[in-house]
Amino acid sequence: MNFSSSLNVTLMGTGTSTGVPVIACDCAVCTSPDPRNHRYRTSAWVRSEETSILIDTPPEMRLQAITYGVRQLDAILFTHSHADHIFGLDDVRRFNFIQGTPMPCYGGEETLGDLRRVFSYVFMDTQAGGGKPSLELRPVEGPFPVRELDIVPIPIFHGRLPIFGYRVGGFAYVTDVSEIPPASMDLLQSLEVLVLGALRPQPHSTHFNFEQAIEAAQRLSPRQTYFTHMTHDVDHETMNRELPSGIELGYDGLTFEVNP
Repeated sequence: MNFSSSLNVTLMGTGTSTGVPVIACDCAVCTSPDPRNHRYRTSAWVRSEETSILIDTPPEMRLQAITYGVRQLDAILFTHSHADHIFGLDDVRRFNFIQGTPMPCYGGEETLGDLRRVFSYVFMDTQAGGGKPSLELRPVEGPFPVRELDIVPIPIFHGRLPIFGYRVGGFAYVTDVSEIPPASMDLLQSLEVLVLGALRPQPHSTHFNFEQAIEAAQRLSPRQTYFTHMTHDVDHETMNRELPSGIELGYDGLTFEVNP
């Protein structure tokens, strides 16, 4: 595929914190033969001709990288530090071995502090052998470049927790969201593709439900919106048919192009 004039985005996971199927669940979605109902924890891979970026490192990061062919990685953008978004971080060491350089990891100050605490062994002197990731933690304080790509952080709320979405050109990734402040709505205008967290049809205290996500997407009016971070309450075929024009459910492996 020619990336010379476009970004290529792959949704490598579209499931909530439990993943789908859920452990020990025999519901219709968890036992569905439809592969679109099988959801790794949420993440995305954004790449241009020159640059390869992950958004978050969920527990399935290794499997996602193998499944979708991630062979180069220039940076990681962290939305926040909940387990389903960071617990695959140790697998970054494979890219350290391949590329011979530390991995730039961008996130809010609180997120980076949590990474230092949860992965404390990474930042202390330990015996040789076994290997551990080499990371450069870089606080997000405003827009920043990753090689030729300009990254715009989008401040949002996950319940009461301030976290980040990210915009790259005509693409924005806004997951685990329960509120988008007015200033951030301004940063999300004129999008080609919006990937937006929509947990389930029922209300939730820290996530948009479908009604709230639809309302936000219609206010922003991107060319296309894909929902992500979905529970096993969401059957792909059934729910997708009920969504308004221009809004669809994402699924693991969905790939699309946007202008950088």
